[in-house]
Amino acid sequence: MPEVSVLILNWNGRSWLEQFLPSVMATTYAPVKIIVADNGSTDGSVGWLGAHYPEVEVVVLDKNYGFTGGNNRAVSTISSPYVVLLNSDVEVTPGWLEPLVNMAETDPSIAAIQPKVLAYHQKNHFEYAGAAGGFLDALAYPFCRGRMFDTLEEDEGQYEAPMEVAWATGACCLIRKSVLDEIGLFEEEFFAHMEEIDFCWRARNHGYRIMCEPASVVYHVGGGTLPQGNPRKTFLNVHNSLVMMYKNLPDDQLFPKIFQRLVLDGIWAVKAITSGDFTVIVAVFKAHWRFFLRTGYWRKRRKETYPSGVSGFPKGKGFFAESIVWAYFAKGKRRFSELDIS
Repeated sequence: MPEVSVLILNWNGRSWLEQFLPSVMATTYAPVKIIVADNGSTDGSVGWLGAHYPEVEVVVLDKNYGFTGGNNRAVSTISSPYVVLLNSDVEVTPGWLEPLVNMAETDPSIAAIQPKVLAYHQKNHFEYAGAAGGFLDALAYPFCRGRMFDTLEEDEGQYEAPMEVAWATGACCLIRKSVLDEIGLFEEEFFAHMEEIDFCWRARNHGYRIMCEPASVVYHVGGGTLPQGNPRKTFLNVHNSLVMMYKNLPDDQLFPKIFQRLVLDGIWAVKAITSGDFTVIVAVFKAHWRFFLRTGYWRKRRKETYPSGVSGFPKGKGFFAESIVWAYFAKGKRRFSELDIS
């Protein structure tokens, strides 16, 4: 079987490592390498690893490069055919890795595969960051099989079938190393949030497939670094969504779709004001402002990524041709199975 490197990015997450690293060390797949990339932690994480898990390879970075920069630097040191990006706040289950590798070995066009991601504190429900596979709607709003906006479905076995999706969660994702060598991993200036969607979109535009394999199950705590509602999280999600669209949309859809997203962002911000939450409008304004200030740079990155241009918006598996905002808020659809997605 091909070697797999499991890469865990850590930033002051010693408590997470103490809690969840034992489940990773019990992985039955072989050959496997466990690697922890430390993003300049100050909580003694590196010393603790050396004392308790000397067999774990540790990549020590000089400062916090974020989720994007930390993973980019660590991945560049790996030569295994497959790399698993694994958050430090994830508990893996027995036999979790075998189904992912088995699926990847069946089809070289598969770039990335995620497992079924359930909530650690409510293990019969899907978890926000990934659930049973990521999707995009007509305006590139992300949602999941099992999670739409803040509605998390109970896992009743309804999404057990493997499925091609639009994006795989960065919380736990097996990636083919040759694809990373070809198109790179994360857009470093994202720092965190939306980076895995951007990567998967690029992979799709380069002819690869993204999959979810629910036979593999993990439990994710989530929100360990930036909880839901944090203004920094709002800024990163809004800003990085716009950049992701600007980088990956075809020319004829670029400005119409981004304009619609800007309008919807504004409606969301105004709605937040009426409920007394002024942090949202500040975060949205800052995100829009920074996006417009940097359009020259992102235009350059777009040309570097797609020298021949982008042929069209990805269609088919993983994409919802309608608006998930309209389906959820206007039509009251709360479950993935209620959507018309083949």
